Amino acid sequence: MTDPIPDANVLLVDDLQENLVALEALIREPGRRVFSARSGEEALSLMLEHAFALAILDVQMPSMNGFELAELMRGTERTRAIPIVFVSAAARDLNYAFRGYESGAVDFLYKPLDPVAVRSKVSVFVELFRQRQELQAAKAELQRAVAMRDDFMSMIAHELRNPLNSVYLQTQLRRRMLGGPRGLDAPTMLKMVERDERQIRSMVRLLDDMLDVSRVRTGRLAMVPAPFDLALSSREVVAAIQEQAASAGVAITIAAPEALPVVGDEFRIEQVIINLLTNALRYGRGRPVAVTVGQREQEAEAFVSVRDQGLGIASADQERIFEQFERAEGTNQVPGLGLGLYIARQIAQAHEGRLEVRSTPGEGAEFVLSLPVRAQEPARQAA
Repeated sequence: MTDPIPDANVLLVDDLQENLVALEALIREPGRRVFSARSGEEALSLMLEHAFALAILDVQMPSMNGFELAELMRGTERTRAIPIVFVSAAARDLNYAFRGYESGAVDFLYKPLDPVAVRSKVSVFVELFRQRQELQAAKAELQRAVAMRDDFMSMIAHELRNPLNSVYLQTQLRRRMLGGPRGLDAPTMLKMVERDERQIRSMVRLLDDMLDVSRVRTGRLAMVPAPFDLALSSREVVAAIQEQAASAGVAITIAAPEALPVVGDEFRIEQVIINLLTNALRYGRGRPVAVTVGQREQEAEAFVSVRDQGLGIASADQERIFEQFERAEGTNQVPGLGLGLYIARQIAQAHEGRLEVRSTPGEGAEFVLSLPVRAQEPARQAA
């Protein structure tokens, strides 16, 4: 998303205060900021501090005239591109005008000033400035998108290479063992198959995340709401991930009521909880993870909390990590694309709920999914 285009700055330079006041009254409009200077030196100082859409310079000033100021502006990178309009009380002499254009002017205004002409000329240059700003913002956004695409492709290649390499090596090992005198016994074969399944599941999750991001962007992330038991669903997710946790040496505990009925897409809510638990295993430094399921009676909300004892997340990162491809500082060495939390928050919001994080660096992180207990069914979106 591009930032809003700021107000256009216009600089007026004249040694007489009454001329500055009169000219400012002519050109001041919403969306413009008018700066005034009574000398060339003061004008240069302002131009080094601010970006200007236009500079209107009086030609006849005592210490530094308008032509001299324009020549100085053209010699400095910061001020070189500022359009210059001269104001002169002199007659429309061709040599006089030629000197002005030689020093960098784009136009002349002659005294007494024609209010309509002044407003029209200023409006043209302000509009040109805004168009340049919009083009620069669009260019920056395009460059950011290209960089994001390149980073994304690099991450995809990295994330797919590891499990594919593992499966390939396992295949080569099996080929050698099959050709040996003893062959493969059933327990060894079973362990190899289980490793293959884990790697394939990892690749499938990666591809599912990519597809879900595409569906979110196009408004096609399907939701199938129905009544279900959030407490039971959470216990089943924890049970399913216990093997992965055990292999990482992490203990997961869950505290949940006997039942907690809600309305929503059970598959998608489980997807959120799985994502939170997977992150807790990744970033929790091997320490215990606690899952809590409950209800806030006053807010009529159900919640699932997943708390780890890992590195924690700096306050500056706590919103950024919910954006696409974003991760907390210091976690780039951990596998992942930075898509899971983005998708999880989109799912929460589709249920009129929230996904939030509470964390202090060094003290772990708690992610909390909140859902309305008596939720209206999320709007069905075309698959």
